[in-house]
Amino acid sequence: MKLGFIGLGNMGNPMAGNLLQAGHSLHIYDLRRDAGANLEAAGAVWKPSPQEVARGVEAVFLSLPMPADVEQVVLADNGVLAGMASGGTIIDMSTNSPTTVRRLAEQARVKGVEFLDAPVSGGVRGARNATLAIMVGGDKTVYDRYEPILKVMGSHVFYVGAIGAGNVVKLVNNMLAFINMMGAAEAIILGTKAGVDPNVLWQAIRASSGGSFTWESGTRAILRDRLAPTFTVELAKKDIGLATRLAQELEVPLTMGRVAEDLLNHYYASGYAREDVLATVKALEQQAGVTVRGTWKESH
Repeated sequence: MKLGFIGLGNMGNPMAGNLLQAGHSLHIYDLRRDAGANLEAAGAVWKPSPQEVARGVEAVFLSLPMPADVEQVVLADNGVLAGMASGGTIIDMSTNSPTTVRRLAEQARVKGVEFLDAPVSGGVRGARNATLAIMVGGDKTVYDRYEPILKVMGSHVFYVGAIGAGNVVKLVNNMLAFINMMGAAEAIILGTKAGVDPNVLWQAIRASSGGSFTWESGTRAILRDRLAPTFTVELAKKDIGLATRLAQELEVPLTMGRVAEDLLNHYYASGYAREDVLATVKALEQQAGVTVRGTWKESH
């Protein structure tokens, strides 16, 4: 297929690369041309605007940081809708507001353009290895048309319902992940402060009812001190805010979600905005007077 890809950051670049490797023709754009230099070298065609990316392609993929960025890229005078012909499709892989996605889909439909929301989970590693989970909302016939393309980027592709449903699933997932992350950091600090070897604690909980994907991978990353900013507190703050606003729209009380939001807002204001969300364990270490980072024993 002839495709477009806009947003070539930590997630978008490897996803676009996987489309190229699968043999698809690709138009690309980002605010920084150097963000797509490796893709150009691999055969992608750089375009000077989202409008030009959308000309003559069957679908344009978006991977952008904020809902406002998606709106700008889609609706601006030089945006995707200005360049896309009737019958094309916009596939937004950003984490977005379901309300925003539905509004954009309505505006696209006026021009005869389809819209899927298809946010992803799995981090940069998942994007590189094409093992992402992708949650897709929109018209089922449009989903069926692009499912093979989505499977080039993710090994777990789910059709979850009407437009906006993809982001509902993503926001619920991320809210739960952040709740788990905050709890896991507190748990490893508490157990270590109480005198248990954190490696023993990690293994025991991993095999017990407190275990989870977050405990196994997140806490291991803490113990190994592998906390490069692959998912920053700034992005986490955005995502948890979208989840709590969705709950407010639907009048669903969120006790745990609000606590996680308050913690992330606190860490954001305390200088952790550009650090990985797991790196907030450093603040707990300082408060508790115990260090767990760097204590991983490679014998595991």
